[in-house]
Amino acid sequence: MLELSGAPERSAYDAVVVGAGIIGLACAWRAARRGLSVLVLDRERPGAGSSSVAAGMLAPVTEAEFGEEALLRLNLAALERWPEFAEELAAEVFYRRSGALVVAADRDDSEELLRLHGFQRSLGLDAEWLTPSQARRIEPGLSPRCAGAILAPHDQHVDPAAVMRALEGQGLELLAGDAVAAVDESGVRTRSGRAISAGAVVIAAGCWSGRGIEGLPELPVRPVKGQILALRRPAERPLVHHVVRTPRCYILDRGDGRVVIGATVEERGFHTAVTADGVYRLLEAAWEVLPDALELELEGARAGLRPGTPDNAPLIGRAGPDNVIWATGHYRNGVLLAPITAEAVTELLTGEEPPAELAPFSPARFDRKPVAA
Repeated sequence: MLELSGAPERSAYDAVVVGAGIIGLACAWRAARRGLSVLVLDRERPGAGSSSVAAGMLAPVTEAEFGEEALLRLNLAALERWPEFAEELAAEVFYRRSGALVVAADRDDSEELLRLHGFQRSLGLDAEWLTPSQARRIEPGLSPRCAGAILAPHDQHVDPAAVMRALEGQGLELLAGDAVAAVDESGVRTRSGRAISAGAVVIAAGCWSGRGIEGLPELPVRPVKGQILALRRPAERPLVHHVVRTPRCYILDRGDGRVVIGATVEERGFHTAVTADGVYRLLEAAWEVLPDALELELEGARAGLRPGTPDNAPLIGRAGPDNVIWATGHYRNGVLLAPITAEAVTELLTGEEPPAELAPFSPARFDRKPVAA
């Protein structure tokens, strides 16, 4: 990545991408591969938002929620694109087709997961109900109290930090530390007063996308705090072979000694402090199903802000000024949706038709009056 400290290299760009998280960089990379000139702007630095805290779940089946069938279809389409996306990055991103196991810690969990399994099967998803003994057979570290589990063999995971490093290595132009203050038909103006001409502006600024930029509609994108724990196990002793989830947490093993436990969901505004309560609740939830997790070395804890929307679905497409394309509001699915979002944005930039699965997620469903000067 070519990080600029002064004026941009060009007098004008085909596209300016606002936001250097995994969504913004993926959009910029795809557009540049199609021959467009692209500049990425970020208020801080690459990955400073939720991308640096995300666990990297690629899990549409175990993320499926009642009433979110359209989002499920989008997530499944995104998962299909991940093998090629990972290969094209040409770097180790710890992409693992591990499968996922949603574990019931007790009878109450079991009743809830049986309902979820019925919903998954009604949609034709590949999900199998396992008895406690079957679950412990494939994950021997599970607690004896385990009351059953759902096996989703095609769910996967990836390391977002490694994906970010790979995207940063693609030669993109970046101007960091200067937030965008205004957007108009000619391009953008930054807080420092720098004007940058662009044919199109892509808004991929996570939870900072929805407000405060002159000339853009105020869309209902809000910060949703998530805390996550990083642990380390002995190299020769994997904690789990699948992604293990419960109604209260998830645990994944990167395969190289790193273990991740996440994540809280908190409506705390832009508060990003790690709290004792958040750490305690995550460790307690992990212990319920994997007692050995508490024997691991705790390397640290972090908190980030997911970009949430009123319907928990992303905003991808045009709204507001004709030259503006939105790619934000991905909530818990930003890593999963990065390839298909980048594809859709690039199709819009080049005048082509984005994937059909994106149709329900136009930001026009929340379009509001632009912010005045």
